[in-house]
Amino acid sequence: MPAIKKIVFFGTPDFAVPTLDALEEAGRTPAVIVSQPARPAGRGQDAAEPPVAEWARERKVPLLQPESVKDEAFLEEMTKLAPDVAVVVAFGQIFPPELLAIPKQGCINLHASLLPKYRGASPVQGSLLEGDKKTGVTTMLMDEGLDTGPILLQEETLIRSYETTERLSGRLAKLGGGVMVETLAQREKNKIKPRKQRDESASYSPQITKRDGKINWALTADEIYNRLRAYTPWPGLSGHFRGRPLKIVWGVPMTWEEAPFGVSGTYLGLRQGRLAILCGNGTIFGIEDVQRPGKKEIRGSDFCNGERVRVGERFA
Repeated sequence: MPAIKKIVFFGTPDFAVPTLDALEEAGRTPAVIVSQPARPAGRGQDAAEPPVAEWARERKVPLLQPESVKDEAFLEEMTKLAPDVAVVVAFGQIFPPELLAIPKQGCINLHASLLPKYRGASPVQGSLLEGDKKTGVTTMLMDEGLDTGPILLQEETLIRSYETTERLSGRLAKLGGGVMVETLAQREKNKIKPRKQRDESASYSPQITKRDGKINWALTADEIYNRLRAYTPWPGLSGHFRGRPLKIVWGVPMTWEEAPFGVSGTYLGLRQGRLAILCGNGTIFGIEDVQRPGKKEIRGSDFCNGERVRVGERFA
């Protein structure tokens, strides 16, 4: 296969930046970077530049930010550029067939799962929600389906018990940068035979919504823990206590010396600084840190003492 000299990079959030760093370190700085336009963000809804766009501006790499990659003007520009490869990492738009056909050696996507598991927008959250012990990254040749293209390379990693979406995403992003560089090197040497995905083993992880972060104490303590990790930092895991919102910042499943009683959400007592809450199937979840709206995060023990939480009260 001919040498890969001209790369166009498509990416938007923090997750894509380590791949740019890896390409730069390997002497493969993209000829052009394509990112989403600045969008309103934060309480002030000020326009926030995507991290990938900031990376491009800092290094003075040509930057394009089309509203849609389906725009004729953008497609014409890509055709004139005639890239060897498009590297795509968390870009955030679906590629039309016309764009997929432009790079001479195809569009190579980095996905944060061991495909075909967790196709879609939230692969890291999907893996944490299922309580998986391992995950990984995949490079694949893009086709017109959603994360359905032939696999090029994969690399596995064990999930650490305390890892949240934020922590695990950061680790996968760095791992993926190296895998992408290796993918390009092996493609040039014709050492990779694209492997068709096993569609019968596929699963799908849809976009996470704010409603997903509502706690359900009827789930088991392990299921609640998986949700807490998956929904940290966003949308978080929240419920109510005494009719007011309460965010569960951190907590873990725990054991209890006696057979628990009551309905799910019942406060059983304070143990080792944790508020012990009865969950589904008689399991116990220990709240370590909480936060009321507009207030600072505090330890569970401080919340218990400050609000004089009584055994038998219900968390909703």
